[in-house]
Amino acid sequence: MVKMRLARIGEKKVPMYRIVVADSRTPRNGAVIAEIGSFNPNVEPHEVKINEDLAKEWLNKGAQPTTVVAKLLKQAGVRK
Repeated sequence: MVKMRLARIGEKKVPMYRIVVADSRTPRNGAVIAEIGSFNPNVEPHEVKINEDLAKEWLNKGAQPTTVVAKLLKQAGVRK
């Protein structure tokens, strides 16, 4: 199954995340199929950048977002 999930980047105690499309069997920071955005929880308000066209394309192809990514997509207006 293909999932939309977060891949951690950034330094120790300063997390940043990429929103990626990956096979559910790969490790968190393993091989990805596509990178569709980023999420920075270190600033207030949280910074979310999502390529809406890519996100919609992968959702239409059947990619399942994790609960956190689903919230981020909803905040960005990509998903209801």
